[in-house]
Amino acid sequence: MEDGARQFLERARVAHLATADAAGAPHVVPICFVVTGESLYVSIDEKPKRGRPLGLRRLRNIAANPQVAVVADVYDDDDWSRLGFVLVRGVARVLTGGQEHRRAIDALREKYVQYRAMALEDRPVIAITVQRVTSWGKLDA
Repeated sequence: MEDGARQFLERARVAHLATADAAGAPHVVPICFVVTGESLYVSIDEKPKRGRPLGLRRLRNIAANPQVAVVADVYDDDDWSRLGFVLVRGVARVLTGGQEHRRAIDALREKYVQYRAMALEDRPVIAITVQRVTSWGKLDA
């Protein structure tokens, strides 16, 4: 991943995760995430959700179709010269334990202070292996 895109993602506080089911029906949700190495991690945190964590549509979609996309962007209604985005495409896996799961939670807690008070150890983490990155616009603001 090029440095400008990586730094943009490291500064971003929110992005959107797109998954699709086996038939290709899309599903997009806002996410908190962290980039570590060539992977992007998303915790299934304790914010209110419908149903049990492993039953969430995004996780069911990943089980059926692991191709995902994540987009982080900036928008300024007054100054369109400040617009920019990074689009990450990759293959997702769901982690429920182990070293990678622990490292991901540690990195997420480092980025988001709110996660430090949440019991994330028993919750799934989405691990996305980055395959392609597309960026456009102002990434250094």
